[in-house]
Amino acid sequence: MHGYEPHQSLIAPARGTSALWRLVVGLALATALFLGLAVFYSGLVRRMLSPEAWGPDGTGMDLGTTPEGALATLFVFAPMILALWSATLLLHRRGMLSLIGPLGSAVRQGVRALAALALLYGVVSLLPMPEEMALTAGLSGRQWLLLLPLALLGLLIQVSAEELVFRGYIQSQLAARFSPPWVWIIVPSILFGALHYDPSVMGEGAIWIAIWAALFGVAAADITARTGTLGPAIALHFVNNFVGILITGTEGYLDGLALYTVPFDTADMALLRAWMPVEILMIFTSWLAVRVALRV
Repeated sequence: MHGYEPHQSLIAPARGTSALWRLVVGLALATALFLGLAVFYSGLVRRMLSPEAWGPDGTGMDLGTTPEGALATLFVFAPMILALWSATLLLHRRGMLSLIGPLGSAVRQGVRALAALALLYGVVSLLPMPEEMALTAGLSGRQWLLLLPLALLGLLIQVSAEELVFRGYIQSQLAARFSPPWVWIIVPSILFGALHYDPSVMGEGAIWIAIWAALFGVAAADITARTGTLGPAIALHFVNNFVGILITGTEGYLDGLALYTVPFDTADMALLRAWMPVEILMIFTSWLAVRVALRV
């Protein structure tokens, strides 16, 4: 149905433990383990880093506005992978590779998707930006290149963790229990959007960020089902976050590793509503580019 036959490679390992209670308990256990590990990680980071890492206003670590703060935010997702691994082993007797799909295919598909998305974003970067979105300088080129290897590793960990949780784990477990695609596409995507709802940071614009994330989740879920691996979804997520975190960061939030920053005020609802269709169109064109590149 809908070209989702390849999805069976991710669904099959979930069939033996597809009871809904296992998924609920697994998510609760993974969350509890992650929070415990994150507290330990946070304390370790605070002891290791110098006062300069906190920035002049003291929020650099919390909002990721310094290089150290942004890196710390990205690497906190490593404990999420460990927590998920523990929960899936205990509740489902599943290893991490079963959440990814055939590894060789995942890598090949991911590389092809990455190439297609790099081409797409390269073309888009040539388009003029509106005046209110004018770029300002972030890190110097030298500092950016020095931090790039660590930043790329942290970014890969971050996007892989989220894809493993939402598309690898939740989606496959729901698909093993419920046949209709709308269940295992929409439910994880809503949860993914909810994870990105943070009014304490984003203010009134938080709901729009959550809606965008949910739509991104739908695109990633569809691609995962069409290809049967997490490779393309990880590539889609990686390129999106690479551009939004390492190239043009949002000024004042997770912009510590950005080469440029955009003065995008999430409290400016008029600007947010005007810009959101562009972001949604970018999700659609990215989804389409991956499908064309992989012929799915």
